[in-house]
Amino acid sequence: MINVVLIEDDLMVQEVNRKFVEKIDGFSVAGIASNGMEGMRVIRDIQPDLVIMDMYMPEQDGLKTLRQIRSEGMDIDLIAVTAASDMDTVRGFLQNGAFDYIMKPFKFERIEQALLKYKTYHQKKEKSVRLNQAELDQFLHQHHFDSSDITALKTSDEVPKGLNTVTLGKIISFLDEQSEAVSAEDVAEGIGLARVTARRYLDHLEKIGKITIHITYGGVGRPVNRYKLKVRNLAPE
Repeated sequence: MINVVLIEDDLMVQEVNRKFVEKIDGFSVAGIASNGMEGMRVIRDIQPDLVIMDMYMPEQDGLKTLRQIRSEGMDIDLIAVTAASDMDTVRGFLQNGAFDYIMKPFKFERIEQALLKYKTYHQKKEKSVRLNQAELDQFLHQHHFDSSDITALKTSDEVPKGLNTVTLGKIISFLDEQSEAVSAEDVAEGIGLARVTARRYLDHLEKIGKITIHITYGGVGRPVNRYKLKVRNLAPE
């Protein structure tokens, strides 16, 4: 179980964030604080794996709190969830090791995406496994994917309600890197999504003609659908 501390001064947002986090399997909210100073006390007491924190708070803001976490040498990861959109604040969080940066208002799918990716990272970190270049690139470049560069997505291809263009582009990029057809489970693990979510995106890509489905039959159980891009190099260079 990944223990999370929420630091957020708005009580309504606190509750929304708590429900979102605990909706995702493998995460538990171990503590909540309303400002940075209180948050540091909770963090020292609980020693969580992950902190989800706002920027604008009374007494001590989020960036100062993150710098304090780093100065005390705590091995704790952080995701910023804030309305702050200026580059100085974004850069400050990222330079101090924030795992992700989510701008308010946001939908559940965005925080789900961040937490599932963090879960994959956390599991690898706990096992002290070696990463290959592709896995490392997924972590290092998670903030820099530009959906406007997805040449495969024409303006006529409307993304259905409930699907995210950036996530769709990441799936296209992942498929473009594969030499063989892959399953929905492979895609989910590679991107950091729930399998049912990955399947929804794959169904959409199949519907608009971007991928083909290859059915494989094993000795036991149901046949497995595997997916492959119809044309390689659809994703950005």
